[in-house]
Amino acid sequence: MVVLPTRHDSTFGVAVDTQQMMAEIREMNLSYLLLAQQMIRADKSMAIHRLGLSREIVEVLDGLSTAQIVKLAGSLVMLTRFRFDNAAILGMLTHDRKERGQSNAHAAILLAGQPLEEIR
Repeated sequence: MVVLPTRHDSTFGVAVDTQQMMAEIREMNLSYLLLAQQMIRADKSMAIHRLGLSREIVEVLDGLSTAQIVKLAGSLVMLTRFRFDNAAILGMLTHDRKERGQSNAHAAILLAGQPLEEIR
């Protein structure tokens, strides 16, 4: 068994346990995969749009067994990511404005124009 080191985060004055962080990544991955599979089975076209995934990836996720999902969730990398690298979109979604509905609609339009993820 490999024991990962603990480091001290001086920003918050809290010891950050790497093993705990890896456990949280696994938990996040599992939650994401289960939600994605539920969305895919409810409405595949909507899931493709909301998840920002290609039809091929959606088909793979749809076909995974529970054991395969648990195994995939155990990888040490986050399976989710921001769908955008544009600070303007992030700003539209996070700034508190009176025209919030309009900002959200504009951000959704910009996100819809981004390419879907592909298997590489």
